[in-house]
Amino acid sequence: MAGYEQLVNAFTTLVVTIDPPGLAPIFLGLTHGMTDLERRRTALRGTLIAFGILAVFAIAGEAILSTMGISIGAFRIAGGLLLFAISFEMIFDRREARKQKTSETAVVEDHVHNLSVFPLALPLIAGPGAISATILLAGSFHTAVDRVELIGVIGICIFLVLVSLTVASRIDRFLGRSGRAILTRLLGVLLAALSVQFVIDGLKSVL
Repeated sequence: MAGYEQLVNAFTTLVVTIDPPGLAPIFLGLTHGMTDLERRRTALRGTLIAFGILAVFAIAGEAILSTMGISIGAFRIAGGLLLFAISFEMIFDRREARKQKTSETAVVEDHVHNLSVFPLALPLIAGPGAISATILLAGSFHTAVDRVELIGVIGICIFLVLVSLTVASRIDRFLGRSGRAILTRLLGVLLAALSVQFVIDGLKSVL
């Protein structure tokens, strides 16, 4: 079984990467004009799809990399750099603008009927950062029991996303613009430190 510290690290990495509070205002914008019931249905479907995507990568991510001839060490370095780029966007307030642009494009192309799939499930919840983090974390969860625990952690994180989306309007009013900015930057600094650790672990593995 995975250790407590390992589980906490996995939870922290995924929560910071997925950023449930940061998704709330974007979800409000995406579902503008929907009833509360429609919003809840969209949120539930989107989070279930995102959970399925991340669970698949938690189980078969290493096999996919192996098939492509990519070592876990190399992926740790690449994933760490990607997560660092996300943390950079969070700290300097560029991630929100990128996500908003993604959501606006989706509304034009697929309209409201497919919002739960794109862009909510992919790429806003199970985006490149979350998928990379999941594969990186899976490298430290070796046994079948460990992987089940990792999927459990993913489930908890996705549940937090569902809660965040369900009470999106309340969270947005509670945090306000200043609160969102402070929280995003604090999470960005934490993610930057975790991403550097991924790179260090990858270099150790390669060398």
